[in-house]
Amino acid sequence: MTETMRQDRPHGHLHELLLGELFELLGAENQLLSGLQRMADAAHRDALQAVLRLHLRETEMHIERLKLVFQELGISPRRKKSKAMEGLLREAEDLIDELADTPAVRDAALIAMAQKVEHYEIAAYGCVLTYAELMELPEVSALLAQTLDEEKQTDELLTEIALEVVEP
Repeated sequence: MTETMRQDRPHGHLHELLLGELFELLGAENQLLSGLQRMADAAHRDALQAVLRLHLRETEMHIERLKLVFQELGISPRRKKSKAMEGLLREAEDLIDELADTPAVRDAALIAMAQKVEHYEIAAYGCVLTYAELMELPEVSALLAQTLDEEKQTDELLTEIALEVVEP
C-alpha cells in the first residue's frame, strides 16, 4: 500500500491489521476443516462426535461468511497459514495417537483441544470485530459478530459435554 493510500484512509494501519488478521482467520478456518473431521472420527462418545461435526458444518459457514466480509471490504480473499491453528491441530493429532487405547481419556483430551481451538477463534474473531467497529464498518461487524457468537456457543456446548461425559 502506498503512502498516499495510507493518508487517504483514516484507519490505514488498522485496515492493514484487519486484513492481515482476516487472511489468517480464513487460513485457520480452512485448516480446521480437516482437523475437526479427524477429531470427530476419533471421538468415542456420540455426543462429542455430534458437536465436532456440528462445528465442522459451522466452520464451512464461517469460511463463507469471511468471504462475504472480504466482499464488503472490496478485497479478494486470501488465505494465510495460521501457525497457531497448525500447532493446535498438531497437538490434537498427537493426543489422538497417544490415547488410542483409552477412549474415555481420549474424549476428554479432544474436548480440551477443541476448546483450545475455540478460545483461539474467539480471541481472533473478537479482535477483528473490534477493529471493524473502530473503523465503523457495520456490515463487516455484523458478520463477524455472528461468527463470534457461534464460536462462543460451541465452547459452551463443549463444556456441557465435558460435564456430562467425562468420567473422573
